[in-house]
Amino acid sequence: MDKKLSDLLPTKLTETIHGFLRRFIFKVLSFGPMPRHIAFILDGNRRYGKKWNLSEGEGHERGFCNFMTILLYCHEMSLQCVTVYAFSIDNFRRKPSEVQLLMRLIKGKIESLVEDTSMADKLGIKIVFIGRLEMLDESLREAAKKLMKATEKNKQLVLLVSLAYTSTDEIVHGVERSCMEIKEREEDEDEDDDEDGVIKLVDLERSMYFAGQPEPDVLVRTSGETRHLVWAVLKYQRRHSYLEGLKKKLV
Repeated sequence: MDKKLSDLLPTKLTETIHGFLRRFIFKVLSFGPMPRHIAFILDGNRRYGKKWNLSEGEGHERGFCNFMTILLYCHEMSLQCVTVYAFSIDNFRRKPSEVQLLMRLIKGKIESLVEDTSMADKLGIKIVFIGRLEMLDESLREAAKKLMKATEKNKQLVLLVSLAYTSTDEIVHGVERSCMEIKEREEDEDEDDDEDGVIKLVDLERSMYFAGQPEPDVLVRTSGETRHLVWAVLKYQRRHSYLEGLKKKLV
């Protein structure tokens, strides 16, 4: 017992010192320009798992654990919003067995957060799911709704989780919703307007999934790739975003 405790002490001490230094550095950086919104494309987990001969799904498990650590850092940096690009509409084209595995993993993580919201509540994280959620399994949709309900009062950081999402589909969704709102508004108004039926920029921005959130300042792709998928993500929002590719270094 004593040996185990002594083994833990250096680790705990190291974690305490590391945490203090990290928060100190973030505090110093906060005196200069800081990002308000960082978006993450979480990919490379499958390739990582194959590279290290991990069991099916373990690469995604490790990726999730790493992202939770990153989320803590984002909170310490006082970010307003974090977006995680978790599952694309295009991912439904993969093998059914692989899609089912990913859906089970996502559902399991959501349900675990529903059962224990202590971390989200402590950090003040409001979790919002965006995308064509109607494309997801009903049980997964219900779990997502429960988690959004459980964290809706948190105000310090908004975590946007994109499921069944592509930026092209978001733009289409925004245009469709804007058209519906304009049509309803015209039906309620009797006055003639020279701009009847015209979609304005403000109408479109109000109808996007990211409405009310600052545009991403930094776009990070965890696999380190900078092509293909990048151009399918946040087309509308990342007009001024800086792209950063990070090689996976999981220990």
